[in-house]
Amino acid sequence: MVNNNQDASGHLNHNYQSRQRVRKSLKLSVLDGSAYAAMLGLTQNFTTPFALVLQATTMQIGFLSSIPGIATAFTQLAAPGLAKWAGSRKRMILPAIFIHALMWLPVFLIPYFFRSAGVWWLIGLVTICYVADSLSFPPWGSMMADLVPEELRGRYFSFRGRIAVFITLVFSLLAGGILQIYTGNVFFGFAILFGGATVFRLFSFFFVSRMYEPPVTRERENAPSVIQIVKALGASNLGRYMVFIALMYFGTMIAGPFFSVFMLRDLHFNYLSFTIVVSATIVANILFLPFWGRRADRAGNIKIVRITSCMMPFVSLLWLISANPVFLVCANIFSGITWSGFTLSTVNFVYDASEPGNRTKQLAVFNSIVWLAICLGALVGGYLIPHLPHFLGYQMRTLFTISGVLRAVIVILLLRTLHEVRNVPKLSAFSLLFNRHGIAERVKDIEEEK
Repeated sequence: MVNNNQDASGHLNHNYQSRQRVRKSLKLSVLDGSAYAAMLGLTQNFTTPFALVLQATTMQIGFLSSIPGIATAFTQLAAPGLAKWAGSRKRMILPAIFIHALMWLPVFLIPYFFRSAGVWWLIGLVTICYVADSLSFPPWGSMMADLVPEELRGRYFSFRGRIAVFITLVFSLLAGGILQIYTGNVFFGFAILFGGATVFRLFSFFFVSRMYEPPVTRERENAPSVIQIVKALGASNLGRYMVFIALMYFGTMIAGPFFSVFMLRDLHFNYLSFTIVVSATIVANILFLPFWGRRADRAGNIKIVRITSCMMPFVSLLWLISANPVFLVCANIFSGITWSGFTLSTVNFVYDASEPGNRTKQLAVFNSIVWLAICLGALVGGYLIPHLPHFLGYQMRTLFTISGVLRAVIVILLLRTLHEVRNVPKLSAFSLLFNRHGIAERVKDIEEEK
């Protein structure tokens, strides 16, 4: 009896320690996301302006948005094997983060040492940044899926995302202000941005290094390989979902990289106006992530994907109406509302639908085909622009129209083929969005039926 009590006590103590490590790791993940967000705020909206200052052509902007994605798409497929070879997920994640951090340093040196071919150096260095960063995605996603309980993923990731998006907004505004201050010496302004990106990514490295890695669920003996998963994409709900999301990103990225070009080159916005417009998306993200997260936990991620996908065509079509900065702020608020729900539920559904023992591979395939779609979309957009007729005064507006129509066609043809994998209440879109009491009652009914 004593031994049994000792065993029970030891088991309880072990469980308590594991829970404490998980809680600490989830807090550290929020800090990691915050540091990553600071890096993102300093870079994501300012790489294209940096290329324009280096005299990049429209085709080179397309290359800048596509070549890193092509490299990322193929290196994603190698990530599961590398993680297995490394012996643990963190041993794969940490070196990738460290390399990613250091690669921003030579980027800000381009104008001083590689001015004559600066755009091509930028494309090459950004490609290495993307590859290093992306190698951490599958093992990081697998580890986080093990750390966050399924029923809390929407709320946790919306909470984490809300903080990260707010920090992205703050640092994006700060970056725009720095470039505005250093308009007369803009390369120095960009050096501050990219140097800061290195510092904050190193903070991210520190926080991840202190996180607890749960034991990996053993892969079943007959588990499919990465190549087999790719070949069978059309045969499963998760595979069809991956194809749908990839096509949506393809349709989006035909126009996505060129909104910045449209504002800075065609509409002649200064850096401050440009930053305010792009920051409107981030503000909407901050405000609506908890809204979508609560509803995704209650009604399932597919429901949110369905709603936001139907909103997606209007994200680019709104840019046909007016070039007024105030109107474009409103258009980007709509974009932020749409993308906050879409991106949150997109990844969380993959966590829900993937197998624990095979999750790293399935996440790698998902990331790979999405990145491939992103880079192909950017390449197609960059190729099309010089050959397009003007619409409502600008070639870019023709491109925005093509992107919006293509997204609408994808939604009409493929959205109905996707199915939820969790046991959730069946709610209309209206009830889900506007009737909190209706949701609570339906959840209660399901619990009583069980």
